[in-house]
Amino acid sequence: MDIRDLKIFLAVGSEGSITRAAEKLEYVQSSISIRIQQLESELKTELFHRQRQGVRLTTSGEILKSYAEKILYLTQEAERVVADNSIPRGPLRIGSLETTTAVRLPSILAEYHRSFPEVDLSLRTGSTDELVNLVLKYELDGAFVAAPVENVDLEVTEIGTEELVLVSSEQFPSMDQLEDLRNLVLLVFRPGCSYRRKLEDWLHWEGIIPAKIMEFGTIEGIIGCVQAGLGVSLLPVSVVERAKIQYNLRIHKISDKFYKTPTLFIRRKDTYKTVAVSEFIRASERMFNQAEPSFIHTN
Repeated sequence: MDIRDLKIFLAVGSEGSITRAAEKLEYVQSSISIRIQQLESELKTELFHRQRQGVRLTTSGEILKSYAEKILYLTQEAERVVADNSIPRGPLRIGSLETTTAVRLPSILAEYHRSFPEVDLSLRTGSTDELVNLVLKYELDGAFVAAPVENVDLEVTEIGTEELVLVSSEQFPSMDQLEDLRNLVLLVFRPGCSYRRKLEDWLHWEGIIPAKIMEFGTIEGIIGCVQAGLGVSLLPVSVVERAKIQYNLRIHKISDKFYKTPTLFIRRKDTYKTVAVSEFIRASERMFNQAEPSFIHTN
């Protein structure tokens, strides 16, 4: 069993198809099949269930997958550690919430790139739950997520704090009574979004059951439908204030118990903290709240 076999195994498991794995790796399909068969023979167990529509991991395959991901990551990390010095350089894979990407990250990334142009920085967006999972699987070096995050395998750094507000179209009347929310459509991200969870917790605490919930995949989709009067959403005020340049929106305060949420930077504790990662965290802490609007919350 060598590194190439593990890369092939993980590609087949991820794609669920030998054909698609061969295309992804730019290998001949028969070569992929032979390598998988040889790996199964060497380990004396079946790694995949072969089905007409593709393949899926067996129990043994799932066990090997967890080890293979760690082995490949440690191999890459060893190369990075040996090459690491006082000048940040090399790949840096960062994850971020859609809302953080929209407002906070541009200034952070621009400043970081100016300071450390030799770092090859890539970005992936997702919900808090998705990003936590990607960090735990070694697919990201770190990620911006919303609190709370509790996992013994993660190192957590608080970068800043977001103030959350309920946002509606400008034509929407002021909500003097929470009862008004019972008849509204809530526009939210898919499950796993921390802001959605915060909204649901607030409404549950207030004893409010909304009429309907609609899920979206992008911040632009939510804000566009809010302006159109389709419903309301809970978003960071930094995002709403930026959006008000283009959209006609109204801000409504929520309970003091729920209106603030920390933004965290997470990374695995068992990974080597390169100079590139350390400098990125420092730049994020320094730049997070610069030149951003603030909503004065009143009782």
